[in-house]
Amino acid sequence: MNSSILQEYQRSLESQGPAGLAFLNSRVPHRYTGVFRLHEGALRNMFLHDKQGEIVPEFLQVVPLNDSFCQFTLRDGLFTTQDSSTDLRLDGHKYKGVLLSYVGLPLLDNAGELYGTMCHFDAQALALDDNEFEIFRAAAKLLPAYLDKPVQSAAA
Repeated sequence: MNSSILQEYQRSLESQGPAGLAFLNSRVPHRYTGVFRLHEGALRNMFLHDKQGEIVPEFLQVVPLNDSFCQFTLRDGLFTTQDSSTDLRLDGHKYKGVLLSYVGLPLLDNAGELYGTMCHFDAQALALDDNEFEIFRAAAKLLPAYLDKPVQSAAA
């Protein structure tokens, strides 16, 4: 894995906000990259980057844990599906065949406690190559230090 990519991600965290999701999302084919916080049995969207620049859809603002693909991420330590419509693990799931591709990792806070998840996802069937997955995994380890930092303004 290229350490210069992680240095660039860290610079984006310091200058563009707590999640640096635009940087991560620009590297992958997925439309969305998000950070979701687990709270009281639901995942609350804290940060979301949409390649199309649209407002966060209501169904992504708060997702019951049992309706999410994130539940599998939290249970298993990661969860990926390139095409949920053909993924037998998702038989009977509310979003099988709706949200087709998903790559998720658990996210810890600065104290090492579970914060929630960080994920790439799309309504299209998409793959994430191994190198980008490793960059994503390393980014998930860097992110906690920036989750509670205020965003620096461009004028500062």
